[in-house]
Amino acid sequence: MKAAWLVLLAACGGAPVATPISPEAAALAPLTLTAEDKMVTIPAGKSIAGSTPEEREQAYADYERAAGHSTARDQQWFDGEEDRHPIRLPAFKIDLLPVTQAQFGEFVAAGKAPPPAITEAEWKAQGFRQDYATQVARYVWKDGRPPVGREDHPVVLVTWREAQAYCKWRGDLRGEPRRLPTAQEYERAARGKQAFAYPWGNVFDPTKLNSAAAGPGDTEAVGSRLEGASPDGVLELAGNVFQWTSSKWDNDEMTVKGSAWEDHAGLGRGAAAHGRPPFARHVIIGFRCAGDA
Repeated sequence: MKAAWLVLLAACGGAPVATPISPEAAALAPLTLTAEDKMVTIPAGKSIAGSTPEEREQAYADYERAAGHSTARDQQWFDGEEDRHPIRLPAFKIDLLPVTQAQFGEFVAAGKAPPPAITEAEWKAQGFRQDYATQVARYVWKDGRPPVGREDHPVVLVTWREAQAYCKWRGDLRGEPRRLPTAQEYERAARGKQAFAYPWGNVFDPTKLNSAAAGPGDTEAVGSRLEGASPDGVLELAGNVFQWTSSKWDNDEMTVKGSAWEDHAGLGRGAAAHGRPPFARHVIIGFRCAGDA
């Protein structure tokens, strides 16, 4: 799989960034630092953010057609998107893929965070709609370890603060600062300079992401959808899991971007976003790290 990632990056004009590290650091966290070598550099320059009213209308229509209901329109999911506008960002690095259960396991093993878990009572108190027994319990860690068979799936049930702390820890190991990406960086990585609606283009394609349209009804191993790469070669900026960013949504919530394994067309566009409380633990939210280039 690693070879496939490198070939894809070369084809898209990107390249993994490798920085020499000490043997001590390599022994401490080999999986974490392998993730460092797969970061993609997004060049500085102008890009487009936000969406037009016509693009939002198309997203609602696509959602209704795929989902068979109008929940997105009824709840005005896309109405809060910024109007389409140009932005200029400095160069930055972003992870090729979301952080996995195994990678986060190193952070847990180092005593930096509790194992991702939640009880049924805690889950119900958050008010999320997924059924605990059939859609949540399978992600709960036991005995300090990720669920068996999910080691290479994106980690979930991680709060915003834990995700932020993981990135800082990984940066400390590397000797280069790491953080969560901003919402603008995430959107730029997803859309490319071409300002595509989705990472791969302007039309929803169920074969290019893990979603309700053509997925297992669950998370899947990261790197399973090479065809869904963004113009810069970044993978899974739509599908599999939503992802935390460092940007505020409002006074009480942080912005999440992307889409998840249970979502329909319309979601997963670069312009789409919503907010979640930073203390939330959810089975559809993971994260990836970023840094200055």
